[in-house]
Amino acid sequence: MTMDRPCPIVFDLDGTLIDSAPDIHACVNAVLRQHQIAPLPLARVRSFIGGGVELLWTRIIAACGIEPMHRPALIAAFMARYHDATALTRLFPGVIEAVGRLADAGHPLGICTNKPMGPTRSVLQHFALDRLFPVVVGGDSLPQRKPDPAPLRLALQMLGVEGNAPRALYVGDSEFDANCAAAVPVPFLIYSGGYRMTPIADLPHHAAFDRFDDLPGLVGQAMAL
Repeated sequence: MTMDRPCPIVFDLDGTLIDSAPDIHACVNAVLRQHQIAPLPLARVRSFIGGGVELLWTRIIAACGIEPMHRPALIAAFMARYHDATALTRLFPGVIEAVGRLADAGHPLGICTNKPMGPTRSVLQHFALDRLFPVVVGGDSLPQRKPDPAPLRLALQMLGVEGNAPRALYVGDSEFDANCAAAVPVPFLIYSGGYRMTPIADLPHHAAFDRFDDLPGLVGQAMAL
């Protein structure tokens, strides 16, 4: 990369831009209570987030010892609540300012998330982020989900990027994101405050950051490579 022109930047959503775990936790426990199943603590549900709704419920069903035959009903009940669940979700500190600075600098911005498109659109609109992200690829946009590289490649194509090893960046928080970026491949910037379960040192990444204030500077450094 060089500093002569901005490059596209794609972001993960849950655990990267937003802390949605409290809303996901509330929706999960509402469904479990509805089916007379003991609720799960927030930390447990948080550890299940990142791979999309199907994987979330695969992990919940295993943790709670639920018969797999109940899976479709549980997921349907969850999605009915999850579609517009934003009351407990919060932006991570500094997100609006950092993303705004990158947009003002001319970087085309996109979202690539395993969250279904409906809830993704709802939460982006809730925080007025939809105007900053013209390209959005959700967990149900393709048959594949991260860590498969196909969703990120689609987001990059929608931002006008073509070819192998494209001139672009991906920003995320988890194992799913790190391995997806490595498979494309694009440089990966990892936010340390998200939902990952693996030490950052064990994940492929270009740089890590604890505060979104630092992100624009890291983008500049990555572009200078």
